[in-house]
Amino acid sequence: MSEDVLLAGVGELVRREPVFAGVVERHGVPPTWAREPGMASLLHIMLEQQVSLASARAVFDRLRALADPLTAENVLRLDDVQLREAGFSRQKARYARAVAAAVVAGSLDFAVLGDLDDDEVDARLQAVPGIGPWTSTIYRLSVLGRPDAWPATDLAVIAGIAALWQLPALPTKAEVIERADAWRPWRAVAARLIWQEYLGVRGKRP
Repeated sequence: MSEDVLLAGVGELVRREPVFAGVVERHGVPPTWAREPGMASLLHIMLEQQVSLASARAVFDRLRALADPLTAENVLRLDDVQLREAGFSRQKARYARAVAAAVVAGSLDFAVLGDLDDDEVDARLQAVPGIGPWTSTIYRLSVLGRPDAWPATDLAVIAGIAALWQLPALPTKAEVIERADAWRPWRAVAARLIWQEYLGVRGKRP
């Protein structure tokens, strides 16, 4: 997603939703949070599942140092002890190997993902063990720059919606999906605005 596309989406959402206008007033326009296509970004996103961004970054940096350069073949050369010392759980180590093995086998080709529609991207990614809807959606949002990718199960999005709209409890997945329907085709931009508020309130904005 280019800066121009992001600004267009922010402008449209601010016109539709006063809450988003407040986010921009308090914290400014969010960054694109863009990532480079490829295995490295996918592994980094997988590491972010259920942990803080700082913790995931630390583990990812240790992985890059161990597997320098970070290629599928080098990931597969790492043993359980090395991955555990880098900070991988047993489950995430298994998932990282599954991604690397799919790359080596040619069943996961990052070069073609950008030419596929959203459903096909999700299908290709989720065919790999350890990749579910959250991971494939975040890949579409932050790597492929799809403007309508909507991470309905993202914990920060859920908490951010509850805070911004002053809900009495965290919304369910169905409620998150329903609320975001009014933000099409800019749901990925809406997610960035919600993250902007979530991180800004906590003093963790990049």
